[in-house]
This record gives sequence, C-alpha cells and structure tokens, in this order.
Amino acid sequence: MLTIRLSRFGATKRPTYRLIISEKARDPWGKYLEELGFYNPKANPPIIQLKAERIKYWISKGAQTSSTINNLLIDQKIIDGQKCRQANISKKRAVKLAEKKKTAATVGAPKTEAKVETPAQAVA
Repeated sequence: MLTIRLSRFGATKRPTYRLIISEKARDPWGKYLEELGFYNPKANPPIIQLKAERIKYWISKGAQTSSTINNLLIDQKIIDGQKCRQANISKKRAVKLAEKKKTAATVGAPKTEAKVETPAQAVA
C-alpha cells in the first residue's frame, strides 16, 4: 500500500520535511517513489510548497495519507474532508474519561431538596 507522509531532514533542532510517497512498510528515510512537496515549520510563517496535481493523482490511484498530511492538505484546501485525530486514546483511558464526565455531570446537576415541615410550622 502506498502512503503519502513526511520524511524529516535538516540540521539538529531545525527540522524540515519532504512530502514523499512510498510503500507504507518502507523506511521514510530510504527510497521513495516521488517527492511531492516541502514543509518548513520553523520559518515564520511556515513554508509549505506542495505539488497539488501530483498529490491528487496519487490519491486517485489509491494512496493513503498519514494523519498529519491529511490535516495539512485540508488546511491547504487541496482535499476536502474532516481532520484526523492525531492521538489515539486507549480503551482504559476512554473508560476513565467517561466515568469522570459522568461524575462531573452528577455533581454539577442541581439538587432538588424536599421541604420538611417542622411541627411548629404546621401548627401555625
């Protein structure tokens, strides 16, 4: 399966990235089929140079994108769709978050208190 992803190069603490297409199982720093663009996040503003036609071509041929590339292409309006979540939440963590949300909802809910009349108020 082909995938479009980032390949890091550049000096220490000054990363720049190439957008490449290669086999998913292949090392991203090894051989690749084609370079599809360039991304420098450290520049102000970040420099993004993409070959939109080639990216659309490879996607039409069935190439997948990494979540980072998918979000980048959506920002650049090259493809349409929703952004991908970058971090996966484990099942244990999801259960804990659901419990926390549930307890926060019950604590924050307004409490209804029943009025109890004392015998002195009932007589008067």
